[in-house]
Amino acid sequence: MIELLIANMAPIIFASMILFLLVGFPVAFALAANGVVFGLIGIELGLIGPQIFQAMPDRLFGVMANETLLAVPFFTFMGLILERSGMAEDLLDTIGQLFGPIRGGLAYAVVFVGALLAATTGVVAASVISMGLISLPIMLRYGYDKRLAAGVIAASGTLAQIIPPSLVLIVMADQLGKSVGDMYKGAFIPGLTLTGLYVLYVILVAIFRPKWVPALPPEARIFSEPSGKTGGMSLLVLMAISVAAGMAFSKTFPAEAPLDELIILCTMIGIGVPFVCALINRALKLGLLSTMAEKVTFVLIPPLALIFLVLGTIFLGIATPTEGGAMGATGALVMAIIRRRMNGALLKQAMDSTAKLTTFVVFILIGARVFSLTFYGVDGHLWVEHLLGNLPGGQVGFLIVVNLLVFVLAFFLDYFELSFIVVPLLGPVAQSLGIDLIWFGVLLGVNMQTSFLHPPFGFALFFLRSVAPASVKSSDIYWGAIPFVCIQIIMVGLIIAFPQLVTAGLDKPITVDVNSVQMELPETNYDQPEE
Repeated sequence: MIELLIANMAPIIFASMILFLLVGFPVAFALAANGVVFGLIGIELGLIGPQIFQAMPDRLFGVMANETLLAVPFFTFMGLILERSGMAEDLLDTIGQLFGPIRGGLAYAVVFVGALLAATTGVVAASVISMGLISLPIMLRYGYDKRLAAGVIAASGTLAQIIPPSLVLIVMADQLGKSVGDMYKGAFIPGLTLTGLYVLYVILVAIFRPKWVPALPPEARIFSEPSGKTGGMSLLVLMAISVAAGMAFSKTFPAEAPLDELIILCTMIGIGVPFVCALINRALKLGLLSTMAEKVTFVLIPPLALIFLVLGTIFLGIATPTEGGAMGATGALVMAIIRRRMNGALLKQAMDSTAKLTTFVVFILIGARVFSLTFYGVDGHLWVEHLLGNLPGGQVGFLIVVNLLVFVLAFFLDYFELSFIVVPLLGPVAQSLGIDLIWFGVLLGVNMQTSFLHPPFGFALFFLRSVAPASVKSSDIYWGAIPFVCIQIIMVGLIIAFPQLVTAGLDKPITVDVNSVQMELPETNYDQPEE
């Protein structure tokens, strides 16, 4: 019996940890308890030395000294301030009116605003609750199918999982030992692609099930001119000015300028010029813009500017993710003050929620460090490497098994738990198989996104259930989420089939020809006799 225990200590520890989690024991304490208990058993059996626990303080202090994790409270605080200052409400009202006249317009607005909130808040709960409170009653009032309305709101809220500045990407980069900035760059195109797939699904529904997504009736369109028109031409003129300004600015750049820097700077110019035009129009009362164009400009441009303030500085290498998060939090406070929504109660709520989430993350990480100390001490990482590294099919076989494993575990664990428990075990195996860890991290991030949308622990479904009217049953929410889970699985397949979706956004590695390196030493006078 003792020999069997010694030979299988690693799988026993792993199975025990999963069992603790499945019965609902708190994650941080389950990890730490397993690490301590099996560490003592390992010492008693002679598998590890008692000095292993002497390394524990250093590992715990390493968590507290990790500057990368400072980005978590900054981005969380930024998102909560923006969400509670009414930005989500204004965006949904305005974009809903913009797309409302077309079939499926409210659904398009939810997806678009979900992507914007993801790029500014990075918090799934804030996005889902905001859109559930604001958009779901309107969609139901005007005849949208309950399942579709619930599904599109829950799925759009989960875009905060993959679109930077996602919190899980910060954790993923830390666990894989990679740059958060590179992880953000790699996730940018897949995040936009997934948003496009959501829009494509709504388009197909509008074609084949038009009764599910009716257009807003004329009496519901509030941003109209006295003549009854919506002022679409004025909005098109502003868009043309934006494109022209960006293109004109791009011509001032040298041809050898990095493409990503050029795109970011041109976009910032492109969104700034129309905003200035709208300000001049309002200040001088020129009346050149329609009500819709002016409303869209003043509601849409500030969050876009904040996105490029945060992500642009990170992508350009001007700021680290932690510094970008600090700038984003400051920008959110400024926006809330300008909108006259800032008060002591809002600030206290945001700070309390930020402290709770940050404490939750840090405690899980501490528990994971205690667990991994024992698990690595009994060569558990070698067991995982032998188990997954020798699968038939090489890289493809490994990716299939890993994605199935993560998908199944996501039924019971949330993305933080998966990031701290599973990713550190999978990363070394992926690296030994020659898999790029940035690409691997983004792939797992998209896969973990399904954890929000399927039972029994789909948090996005619970968030929506808490704010949905009684006429929407829980079964409607669950059934509505299924098509979007399928879309997320398709996205996982697309990333595997087309790795350029991730790698195209990364900086090209600098290659050095060793044979062409020349070393020149200064002449010396060591051989000359001293005078």
